[in-house]
Amino acid sequence: MPEAVQTILGLETSCDETAAAVVRRWPAGRVEVLSSVIASQIAEHAPYGGVVPEIAARAHVESIDAIAARAMTDAGVGYDGLTGVAATAGPGLVGGVMVGLAFGKAVALARGLPLAAVNHLEGHALSARLAAEVPYPFLLLLVSGGHCQLIEVSGPGAHRRLGTTIDDAAGEAFDKIAKSLGLPYPGGPALERLAKSGDATRFPLPRALLGRAGFDFSFSGLKTAAARLAEAITEDAHRADLAAAVQTAIAGQLAERTDRAMAAYAREHEGRDLRLVVAGGVAANACVRAKLEDAAQTRGFSFTAPPLTYCTDNAAMIALAGAERLALGWSDPLDAPARPRWPLDAAAALANPTHVAGRKGAKA
Repeated sequence: MPEAVQTILGLETSCDETAAAVVRRWPAGRVEVLSSVIASQIAEHAPYGGVVPEIAARAHVESIDAIAARAMTDAGVGYDGLTGVAATAGPGLVGGVMVGLAFGKAVALARGLPLAAVNHLEGHALSARLAAEVPYPFLLLLVSGGHCQLIEVSGPGAHRRLGTTIDDAAGEAFDKIAKSLGLPYPGGPALERLAKSGDATRFPLPRALLGRAGFDFSFSGLKTAAARLAEAITEDAHRADLAAAVQTAIAGQLAERTDRAMAAYAREHEGRDLRLVVAGGVAANACVRAKLEDAAQTRGFSFTAPPLTYCTDNAAMIALAGAERLALGWSDPLDAPARPRWPLDAAAALANPTHVAGRKGAKA
């Protein structure tokens, strides 16, 4: 039986964006984003300098109905025109995850549609495929506020973790250093703007793990050193210099560890097309993109990053991940759980956990 066209309502509520989208996927893999609606909670969390889980969950409850309705209206599709529903089921702030997942289950039950309970990380992994043809397999650098991983992506549900952060994620380092500099929330974009006028050579900063075997990352030492320097800064020009130094150090570590992974990946896939995909919120940083694109070109890899609108959390990537899973005949029961932690490569997470019970850390 030939594969059918998939028209999927996607829902994303894992952190502080309430998002809904409708995505259409044709059997040959062509993708069209019919709508993508995102309600930001920046104003609600700005007074606290970061995301407050309880506030986020309540905001999702208040807005999910209207956001989903707007996505359907913008797409020009009625619920009878859907072939499935995809909702983030984790990892993330579990109170928020529950809101979107429950809404998705309700639509699936009421309309008799299959449900795809999507791993948020898989959504990011596939986000570049929303706007470009990126065949499997490819090497993925997933880099955001909660995640920093190098993953071989061979298809839906087929992921092999090569490296991960052993402490903080790169986006978390950006945000917390920005807060130390007195920059407004969200800190990462504010730090990038400030860095444009700075001298990145003024402040020497530690760059953990450079040259060390393996493909893991570490940003906690950088974060601590930068925070201590920020305490002593009184001049605006020096604040810009520190922002530039931080951005350069983070981009440098991401590029160096990714370069090592590309070298190993190329040896394993000799004679095949080599592709590097960079996704996640930090992929929107121009300095980071430029460093990684240069590294990819040097190694003979094609370089793809999603359009900026799909770098940060969005529901189009969740809808696409759901469409690809449903096209394979995979669906999830209505009792699919909301998960605060959900590694893409469960075997690697069990064999070599970076975070253990009772410790705070990256979502993955």
